[in-house]
Amino acid sequence: MSITVTRETFRLAETFTISRGSRTEAQVLTVRVTQGGVTGWGECVPYARYGETLDSVEAQVATLAGDLTRLALQQALRPGAARNAVDCALWDLEAKQAGRRVWDLAGLPAPGPEITAFTLSLDTPDRMEAAAQRHAHRPLLKIKLGTPDDMPRLEAVRRGAPEARIIVDANEGWSAEIYADLAPHLARLGVALVEQPLPAGQDAALDGIARPVPLCADESCHDRASLPELRGRYDMVNIKLDKTGGLTEALALRDAALAAGFGVMVGCMVGSSLAMAPAVLVAQGAAVTDLDGPLLLAEDRPHALHYDAAGVHPPEAALWG
Repeated sequence: MSITVTRETFRLAETFTISRGSRTEAQVLTVRVTQGGVTGWGECVPYARYGETLDSVEAQVATLAGDLTRLALQQALRPGAARNAVDCALWDLEAKQAGRRVWDLAGLPAPGPEITAFTLSLDTPDRMEAAAQRHAHRPLLKIKLGTPDDMPRLEAVRRGAPEARIIVDANEGWSAEIYADLAPHLARLGVALVEQPLPAGQDAALDGIARPVPLCADESCHDRASLPELRGRYDMVNIKLDKTGGLTEALALRDAALAAGFGVMVGCMVGSSLAMAPAVLVAQGAAVTDLDGPLLLAEDRPHALHYDAAGVHPPEAALWG
């Protein structure tokens, strides 16, 4: 078995801005695992918020050797981008070797399309209102917030898209006081969900604060080990493969979260269709799906995921799985 890593860059259609900064391109690592002339592949997005860089993630992958199995991989690498790309490549390899689809190997029902959110970047209220108007036809809009003066932005988006379902992602940008002040207005404006209002590690500040709109843990939830600290503070968890370390743990986290009474959201970093493809399996039946990465790109991979009014469709075998 051989494992190779390639750096690739995909241009974004527009500058993408959150409370932590802006970007104009998506830098990803593509991992290929070859065995017996068959190659499986997967993609990850190293994330500086978690101390990851292209170099550090590539170095983690380089530590792997031998005929690696998915089970051994869970022990060899910690949850994160490196394990994600290798795990997804191993799933793809196994599917190709067996001549079957990944969902059959995983014992899952055949997947169907899922309505996905479309993300509006953090910007001035006027620009966010204009963006909301352009995308008002979409059934679910996700707006990036996370500053002390977000109310004008939120009201502007609602004016621009009066009929759309809206979810909010604060990206750890609020304090408990800001969230408590905003919460009644979030409900008034019909916000369906708020992601990660406070910095990860400060979740205890949510104890005793009313939740008129469901709260979803994102940066505070990486894998199954995260769940105990979230009880009573969050209503949902956002599952991202680059946090869980691949499809294997993502499926396990989904089952554990549901069993513990959490709702499930399935999200993504900004990457290509190859990164989204495994997540479509996890998103089946999720309360919220946020797999719009390819919609934010100016370019994508061949055999890209198909998006239409029904949502994001499962990948073709030519792409992954």
